[in-house]
Amino acid sequence: MFPDLFRDDVFTLETARLFLRWPKLSDAAEIVLLAGDRRVAEMTSHVPHPYPPEAAPTFILAARDGNANGATLRLAIAPRKMPQKLIGMVGLEPADEGGARELGYWLGMPYWGKGLMPEAAQAILDVAFLYADMPAVRASVRVVNPASRKVLEHCGFQFEGGGMVTRSVTGENVSADHYRLSRGTWASL
Repeated sequence: MFPDLFRDDVFTLETARLFLRWPKLSDAAEIVLLAGDRRVAEMTSHVPHPYPPEAAPTFILAARDGNANGATLRLAIAPRKMPQKLIGMVGLEPADEGGARELGYWLGMPYWGKGLMPEAAQAILDVAFLYADMPAVRASVRVVNPASRKVLEHCGFQFEGGGMVTRSVTGENVSADHYRLSRGTWASL
């Protein structure tokens, strides 16, 4: 569970270039456009392509509910100078009964290659390790996604091995690399 500090929609994180906030219903059109891009969706496990417009409000309300009850922490990524403009999402959710969390993220294709996702991922990891009692964070990336692997390595994640993951939106099994960031490793960085 995440602490009460995270459970109010006034909770935000700021980095040098980004503003991370709870998603809002006004983000629905950008989620459909950016996450629904085939190049973005096929690198994820949970984002469908095409993205059904009616699914965005459902996703937003579920993210807000998970944030409010402390089960998850899912934040919209926006440029710091334009905090209402969603460009991606980053989040942590339960990974296992041992208290570990799973890191997930996506970034709209026009914003790729600018170092924004490592910045967003580091921000959510830092605040979660500082304020939540979790032993580790896990993440999996498709083997065809070297940019996502670089995000994890930049944040200190350690490679645990390869395997298969099931894309929940299609049911297909795809090759993935599995990573883990322990609290001890994070604290040493």
